[in-house]
Amino acid sequence: MPFIHSVACALAPNYYDQETLTRSLLEDWTGEYVNTERILKFQQNVQVGGRHLAVPLERYRKLKSFGDYNDAWLEAAVPMATEAVEELLEGAGLSAEEVGSITSTTVTGLAVPSLDARLMNQLPFPRSTRRTPLFGLGCLAGVAGINRVGDYLMGHPKEAAILVAVELCSLTLQKQDVSVANLIASGLFGDGCAAVLMVGDEHPLAASSPLEWSHPRSAFFPETERIMGWDVVDSGFKVVLSPQVPNLVAEEVPKEVHALLEEAQLDQDKPDFLVAHPGGPRVLDALQNALDLEPDMLRHSWASLQKHGNMSSASVLFILKDTLDNPPPPNSIGMMTALGPGFCAEFNLLRRAS
Repeated sequence: MPFIHSVACALAPNYYDQETLTRSLLEDWTGEYVNTERILKFQQNVQVGGRHLAVPLERYRKLKSFGDYNDAWLEAAVPMATEAVEELLEGAGLSAEEVGSITSTTVTGLAVPSLDARLMNQLPFPRSTRRTPLFGLGCLAGVAGINRVGDYLMGHPKEAAILVAVELCSLTLQKQDVSVANLIASGLFGDGCAAVLMVGDEHPLAASSPLEWSHPRSAFFPETERIMGWDVVDSGFKVVLSPQVPNLVAEEVPKEVHALLEEAQLDQDKPDFLVAHPGGPRVLDALQNALDLEPDMLRHSWASLQKHGNMSSASVLFILKDTLDNPPPPNSIGMMTALGPGFCAEFNLLRRAS
């Protein structure tokens, strides 16, 4: 089976605490939304302490059109991806020339040529590098990207491959939208980038890789298109976010987890450790209750949410890095999981190397 070797992260350059961000939103919404107490309540309930933003706070007022926001996304995304991948390669002792595949994912900006192609122009990857850009998977894409890279390495066991996720959620905020979904999103989502190095089991770095990847599992829930996603409007991406997400977690996730463990022929009803996307407080609570987890199993998810907010697909990769930095016991079995537009879920199993 392929291995996860390492993770590198890059944060957007401008950090603000939640109080500062809330004051800015209240200034923008003065005259449009008079119930300021409700805004404050939403900002507090998401349990985010602060977030990194792609551009300085004062610049957001100068961004008017979809084109303005997307230009700002591209301006920030390429340097962040380059920084994360450079750090990843340096830490692994690899050169870009030794990478066989790059998979990129985002749901917060558009680029043609894609992000991975622009990364090829920043670092000396071989011209033969296989590239796979993913768009539209949202928060799910951190785990789905790991799984698609793992699928690739199953057929190319001597290669090294990179997944890079860049999500600049602040550049999707719709200032004219005072819906509950947008009020929640305005307090919850932040900006970040993460890159993951995976290697096949015949690659020289396999022996030193801390996590073995296996058993990718996808779960699609029919007739749930309006649970999560974007409406693409003239001003950009308008958030679709249903309050039914925690209910779906409670109803659907346990049976998928049990099926995954059964498929792997594991004699246990839950994993030993969890790398879970921090969708928000209600989602994490629902996951903990549905799987009957000890609170400590989600400590990295809660910590990431408080420190960075929900960074869409990048968040679960930040949590993967925290897991590698604080490794579980040898031979323990973990699980990655994330939810996203569709509505759907993605899972895999991780075994801590002995």
